[in-house]
Amino acid sequence: MRAAPTILHLDMDAFYASAEQAAKPSLRGKPVVVGGLGPRGVVATASYEARRFGVHSAMPMAQARRLAPNAAYLVPRFTLYRTVSDQVMELLGRLSPLVEPLSLDEAFVDLEAGGTADDTASALEIGEQLRRVIEAVTGLSGSVGLAGSKMLAKIASEEAKPNGILLIEPGTERELLAPMPVRTLPGVGPATADHLRRAGMTTVNDLAEAGEAELVRLLGKAHGSSLHRMASGQDDRPVVAERDAKSVSVEDTFDTDLHDRVRVRAEVERLADRCVHRLRAAGRSGRTVVLKVRRYDFSTLTRSETLRGPSDDPTVVREAAARLLEAVDTTGGVRLLGVGVTGLADFTQEDLFAQAAGERAAAEPPEAAETAEASSDAAAHEGGGVDAEAAQESAESLAMRRWPAGHDVRHDTYGHGWVQGSGVGRVTVRFEEPESAPGRVRTFRIDDPELQPADPLPLVRNPVDYSSWPAKRPKSRSGALSPGAESRP
Repeated sequence: MRAAPTILHLDMDAFYASAEQAAKPSLRGKPVVVGGLGPRGVVATASYEARRFGVHSAMPMAQARRLAPNAAYLVPRFTLYRTVSDQVMELLGRLSPLVEPLSLDEAFVDLEAGGTADDTASALEIGEQLRRVIEAVTGLSGSVGLAGSKMLAKIASEEAKPNGILLIEPGTERELLAPMPVRTLPGVGPATADHLRRAGMTTVNDLAEAGEAELVRLLGKAHGSSLHRMASGQDDRPVVAERDAKSVSVEDTFDTDLHDRVRVRAEVERLADRCVHRLRAAGRSGRTVVLKVRRYDFSTLTRSETLRGPSDDPTVVREAAARLLEAVDTTGGVRLLGVGVTGLADFTQEDLFAQAAGERAAAEPPEAAETAEASSDAAAHEGGGVDAEAAQESAESLAMRRWPAGHDVRHDTYGHGWVQGSGVGRVTVRFEEPESAPGRVRTFRIDDPELQPADPLPLVRNPVDYSSWPAKRPKSRSGALSPGAESRP
């Protein structure tokens, strides 16, 4: 634990939904839900307006629609989210060389390592500056937590939401944590919380008073000891700039269970290609291929095969995944498939290319090859894919794939807009831009030659130049708080 609150945790507020509201003037102040729109889709993010109806992340989309039927339901636009995330992470990198991203919208920063803060006043000052700069550059808000440890900085940012800043003074950890529920602590999920509840422990104070020996008896040595330290406010984990990924994987949940074995194999091969694409984008290769199959009855099977050496060859991964599939019974139907690669390395075993060439001697069934060729990421939204029955698909299904709700389009006459909805051979578009007034709505045929998909526009057209930020830190003013900042003893 540090004597000064120089670990900062930033968490962007309702990131995906807030980005969509910033991009779409007509949705500002209204409930927005981002996620998979198929029958088995789940909520990725809900705006604060939607959360008032009880909608939250990881909720089945069908349940969200029942709770908030009038909300805007949009398909994620990861191109936009990654662009904004890159802007935010670049700003964090100016504060310190030690930035630990946890996701696109969340990161720890070691302010002390960057020389940007060394006491309460300077930490609060830089936290307030960061919030203002992020909003000026991206148009979005973020919540900041400051503390002497990672655990408490994250708790502080959660308490500060939305669009706030909270500092926890070192030395006050036990008092702050005592009344909080056990799930506040990292590593306590629903199962562990339920196990602790049955033992009579529901608050962090209960854990601290139970003692390390009792928690070790209940949860095992590693988990029990770690949990007791955290319940006592002790967390010495450093901010790590390079978080080494242990695996790369992709998976799809299908709107309806897959029964055709040829279709299942084609989907596995498509997922293997997507997995390799991510692997190569990360500059890595992997030694072990993993197949995940969730069947009609929700039973989940995983199978793995270890290669002779690390590889990023799509053929090697594809064929390994196909061999693993042969050992899985899929006759009852498949609702989810996933392909992953573990045992990551920074090099590739060259002789595996020869291995792949030899293993291709076993010819694929012609139907599988044709189906795999027909499959594409563009047509696979919500795990849809394209199969042998594509010719019989409804015009509504085709429109949803061609024009996902919320995605960008450009019309030769009306300019830039976004898809409000599609179906029955039609697509409805609202024409507006991030810095325009709410736009008008028009409907077109899904094959209108003047209408084309487009790239997202910047949320802030001409952001202020913050290349010289942060300025040299002035001498600390002990005990002084920035305007609007909050320090919790």
